[in-house]
Amino acid sequence: PYDPPSPAPPFGTDGSARDLFSRVLYGGRFSLSIGFIVVVVTASIGLVYGAISGYYGGWVDEVMMRAVDLIFAFPALVLALIIIAVLGKGYWELVLAFTLFGWAGYARLIRGEILKIKENEYVTAAKALGARDRGVIFRHVVPNAVAPLVVQASLSIGTVVIGVAALGFLGLGMPPSSAEWGTMLDATRETIVQGPGGTIPWWATVFPGGAIFLFVMSMNLIGDGINDALDAQEGEDVARGGEV
Repeated sequence: PYDPPSPAPPFGTDGSARDLFSRVLYGGRFSLSIGFIVVVVTASIGLVYGAISGYYGGWVDEVMMRAVDLIFAFPALVLALIIIAVLGKGYWELVLAFTLFGWAGYARLIRGEILKIKENEYVTAAKALGARDRGVIFRHVVPNAVAPLVVQASLSIGTVVIGVAALGFLGLGMPPSSAEWGTMLDATRETIVQGPGGTIPWWATVFPGGAIFLFVMSMNLIGDGINDALDAQEGEDVARGGEV
């Protein structure tokens, strides 16, 4: 059933004679959509949580950060494994597995930025003019602290995709017949050792694995580019302030 790459099926076929090129493209919808959904939700939760913790400080900050420390006491993939073991396999189960505790990193990042920004004069001026805490947080503080979160979010998309693929490779991701990249690797990992007829159908694992590698590398490069752009903009703002 395994056919090597050729002009007709450019990526070859798997053990069920299915076109790997089509499955790799189709499987990208699972991995990429899960990555983007998880990052958007966790970044939003972490933004609100970290902003409240950093702005109010005191015992509020102490209690909220202890909850974050408790989450960081366990590896993220282990927590995802526990959630999948309880809920079962599936698309939204994977989203929940990486969302339920994934916001903690963003919360700690934003909290650190808020602690610095809330001491600026424009925050004190907004309070003096009678602005409510909610308005001060989300109109004056958060917009000036969100740049590191954007960089972290762009880098985290690749991390989530790797985590989803890892669960799929362990047989805990999407259903076995789905085209998710990690699940495709799980379905063909036995062929790495010994293929049918004494041959090794390398294409069955190289192309799904290559798709994961290329996407994660692309997201890391995009994240680095965003970071450089924001750093350059911040440097221009500082220089402009010095000239004034």
